[in-house]
Amino acid sequence: MVYRLIIVMFFFSVGVFAQDNYIKHKISQGENLSVIAKKYGVKVKDIADANPNAPKILKLNSTLLIPNKNTVKSKNKNAEVAVNNTPSNTSGIHEVASKETLWGISKKYNVSVNDLKKANPLLETEGLKIGQQIVIPTDEAVIKEKQPETSVEVVSTDVELFREVKAKETKYGISKEYGITVAELERQNPSIKGKVPVGYLLKIRIPKEKADAIQASKALQGSNNENAIASSSSPVNATVEAVSEIKRDSTLVRMGTNSELIDQLIANATENIGTRYRSGGTTKAGFDCSGLMICTFNNFDIKLPRSSIEQSRVGTKVSADEAQKGDLIFFRTNGRRHINHVGMIVEVAEGEIKFVHSSTHGGVIISSTKEPYYTRAFSQVNRILN
Repeated sequence: MVYRLIIVMFFFSVGVFAQDNYIKHKISQGENLSVIAKKYGVKVKDIADANPNAPKILKLNSTLLIPNKNTVKSKNKNAEVAVNNTPSNTSGIHEVASKETLWGISKKYNVSVNDLKKANPLLETEGLKIGQQIVIPTDEAVIKEKQPETSVEVVSTDVELFREVKAKETKYGISKEYGITVAELERQNPSIKGKVPVGYLLKIRIPKEKADAIQASKALQGSNNENAIASSSSPVNATVEAVSEIKRDSTLVRMGTNSELIDQLIANATENIGTRYRSGGTTKAGFDCSGLMICTFNNFDIKLPRSSIEQSRVGTKVSADEAQKGDLIFFRTNGRRHINHVGMIVEVAEGEIKFVHSSTHGGVIISSTKEPYYTRAFSQVNRILN
């Protein structure tokens, strides 16, 4: 009898100990190990150790055992040292979704593409895969900033605007106008995954300060236009001024058209981000580097030669310091003696050139000349549109 009582007490004490040491957590939409660990004040490694058989990709509504915070604190010094040896700049895990790119992920977490590759060496050889979990290297301040925006203060400062799409406008141009990404514009308007139809009413949520600045800028532009019209209506020398105004207008139209054309080219090319690489490909089924340029420029009735080396002989060669949006940028990759890769410049800032291209490893992506691989391989820049 005493022996049975001892056995019962043993299993009871084990059960109580287990309940005290662990908390059961049911996984909700959008949660990952990093988010759950912060919620309970424990480390990702503690949760992983407590759930050795858990799949790498967490399943919705499945259950995880969360170590009690007091139990974690009572670990021996050797275990604490092992945990503390984890790199302090490794602060989160991101699960790759469909059509996501390194460029988009780097913008989302405010880190460079190069830092992402350093934290995830396999990206250089294998590229991104749907469902893959990659390490996001950043400090605690950035992680807090990138947590789901549940703060009442943040929500209260946002305003919702409505914007009608005009002829020849693109998602890229509209998102740039409001200081958001194309991905964010699509997230706020789920029905515009393809081209945006003319007349469509977009819903755009941005901070109130940004909305006020945009409205003020448009008001100022409208005022300037009214003043220009008023000054040209003077009866003095009306014929001469009319001719002069036509010349100024024609010049402005040409400048505006050229600038708009470059934005349209960039928008057209970047809409293919995520499309796979295909040798000889010139369609959305797959592009090679020169094929992406051919398809993009051909959409605006600009014909380019077939190969990257032939394209390098078109237009005007300019220095890297003079590079502008819309220019073609050429490389000699893999130690080649001749040009064998081409992309289109989408942004130039502080000596860094960002360009869209079709990479053999990642398909259509945006890369930077700050990345060591492209720094070494850089050859020249050509201006197609003068």
